[in-house]
Parts: sequence; C-alpha cells; structure tokens
Amino acid sequence: MLADAPASPAQQLLDHPVIQSTRLLDRFAHIDWPELSLEWGVRVGSALLVLIGGIWLSKLLARMLARVFTRLGAEGILTTFLCNATRAVCIVIVALIAMDMLGLPTTSLLAVVGAAGLGIGLAMKDSLSNIAAGVMLIALRPFRIGDEVQVAGIGGVIEQVRIFQTVLRTADNRVITLPNGLITAAPITNFTARDRRRVDLTLAIAYEDDIRIARAALIAAAAAHTRVLAEPAPDVLVADLAESSIQLLLRAWVATPDYAIARSELLEAARTALRGGGMSVPYPRVVPHGLAIASPASGPARDKGD
Repeated sequence: MLADAPASPAQQLLDHPVIQSTRLLDRFAHIDWPELSLEWGVRVGSALLVLIGGIWLSKLLARMLARVFTRLGAEGILTTFLCNATRAVCIVIVALIAMDMLGLPTTSLLAVVGAAGLGIGLAMKDSLSNIAAGVMLIALRPFRIGDEVQVAGIGGVIEQVRIFQTVLRTADNRVITLPNGLITAAPITNFTARDRRRVDLTLAIAYEDDIRIARAALIAAAAAHTRVLAEPAPDVLVADLAESSIQLLLRAWVATPDYAIARSELLEAARTALRGGGMSVPYPRVVPHGLAIASPASGPARDKGD
C-alpha cells in the first residue's frame, strides 16, 4: 500500500493550531449573539410553557375523568387506573412536543426509547405479567375494595388494587401485599359477593338418640335466632353415620355481614337445644384388641388365653 503524499506547505499552514483557533474566533465574532439569544430564549420559554401547561392540563383532565366515572357509578379501582394512565400518556405527549420545539430529534429518540423499552420489557417480563394481571383484575372485577376474599390461599379484606400488587388486610389487622400474577393464577373466593351466606354446622348425636327429636330441636333453635333469615328456612340433614355417632348438618341462611357472629351464636344455641332435648354427647369408644368388656353380672373380664 502506497504511503500518503505529504501535505503541501500551504495546507500545513492552514492546519496549524494557531490558524484554526483564529478561524474559530472569527466565526464566533460574526455570530449575532443578541438575535441567537432571543431565538433560543423564545424556544426554551415556549417549550417550558408547553410542558408546564401540558402537565397542568393532564391533571385537570384526570380530575374531570374521575368526576365523570364517579357519576357513572364506575368502580374506584377502574377510575384510579384510567385516570393515572390518561395522565401518564398526556405527559409523554407533551414532553415530545416540547422536545420538538427545542429542535431535538424526536424520531431518533423514539427509536432509542423503543429499543430500550424492548430490552427492559424482556428483563421485566414478570413485572409486565403482573401489570397484565392487574388490568384483568380491574376489568373483570372478581372483587371490589372492602370485599372479604381468599386469594392464593390467603384470606383478608381487599384494601387496594395497584398496577403490580394487591393489598389485603387480614382479620388480625396484618397487611399482606400479593403480586397480581399470583392472584390470577389461583382460584379466587369472594365471601362478600352476595348479600346472603349459609351457615353449615356439623353436630353429632348418639345412635341411641332419636333423629327426629334432634332435628326438631335444632330447627327450632335456628328459627328462633334473630340473625337467621326466614327464607330460605333452616333445615337439618343426616350428613354421615360415623363409627360412634350420627352426624347432623344444620343449614341456616344469614346476612353476609352477620356470618361470623351468627355461626358462633348458632353453635351455642345448637348445643343448648340438643341437651335440652335429651340428646347425649357421643364419645369415641376404643376397645383394646383381645380384651372383652365385662358386664356387671359376669364379673371381671378375662383374656381368652386364660
């Protein structure tokens, strides 16, 4: 490969650092600084006005949407989510407009942001799945704020549904935060979705007791309870014939807010009713293998090997 030809003396003189500095200073001297300052001042001021005004308008629009959704009776979760999403989109649009007014290349910036978003999305796929699950919870509404639910094996009252997480408050006043993806991946039990709930109590009587008397006593005790609804009427079914007892199932309908206290009171009332009706409390009977139970007339039991 041939070596580059040496520069001419004239070219070497033009490339001298002193000459380059002189030419640069000459260019600065010919710039109309007042006009340039005025031009960029107008650009920066306009961009700031657009940015500040756009942020203010985005807040105003979010408030107006919140009022409209509230008047339409929309859920608080859905209203908050849509207002926040609308505000975020408006701020992004206003920021792009302000950058374009400053002369920044927004097209290249959008390409860079898109590529960065793709990389971040791949790295945060679990978080994105939680966002998708949060949108599903807000759109499908399997529960509302204040509902008593069991999600992912955890029971509590819904306090807040966020974009990534859902906040529960347990009966002992603990706060549990669950990822939305974990909630949608498991069955959701909503205990307060209906205005009535059925109390199921399993009670045992001895085989020597009369089932009809026990059934009448339990139904009367349930019907006399102030929290038990008249319709549907309480009933008693034979649930099982166990080894040492007959299992009866008392079913009574109550208002959903009264479920816990009504169940406790019905247990007490059912026990009192069974004892008042002459029912005995069955206990498991265990007979050791190889031994016989002696009767009073036959005297003490003996092993068969004696």
